[in-house]
Amino acid sequence: MLEGTRIGDSISVNGVCLTVTALHSSSFTANLQPVTLSLSNLGALAPGDPVNLERSVEVGGRIGGHYVQGHVDGVGRIAARHGQGKSILVRISAPDEVMRYVVERGFIAVDGASLTVMEVQSHGFVVSLVYHTQQHITLADLRIDAPVNLEVDVIAKYVERLVRQDASGVDLDLLKRTGFA
Repeated sequence: MLEGTRIGDSISVNGVCLTVTALHSSSFTANLQPVTLSLSNLGALAPGDPVNLERSVEVGGRIGGHYVQGHVDGVGRIAARHGQGKSILVRISAPDEVMRYVVERGFIAVDGASLTVMEVQSHGFVVSLVYHTQQHITLADLRIDAPVNLEVDVIAKYVERLVRQDASGVDLDLLKRTGFA
């Protein structure tokens, strides 16, 4: 994980993009801003808790999932979990300010893991973890009511902002005509 890492590089911890401020043989240090602690689940972690780690994509590199920035939009909670064959369905409750951007077959990052939304519900959504994903992220092992960091598609937020700006000339009809809605 740390091979080639330098001070100043970004590493995502549970989906939160952090800047490396010190390197050690098998760990790194990052500073947390108060706003980061208030918008994420990082403040609830204890030493030894498992976390999802991911290095940032190099320019020109492949993106093996969805476009995730590491800018958490809110914290949800594990509401339910049950098996479906070799997959695990996880229901996550989420705040309204996150749910406004969640769509079926769209994506959401949960603790930094980019996942496809299987179902949208009134106060949450369901994702499915295939066996391979279960082995590589922490979500399959989290307890009911555990907090998880949520990041929605930034494009949805840009579209919403453009639609709200009457002076821009962009409205729902234009988006429909151009295939974006």
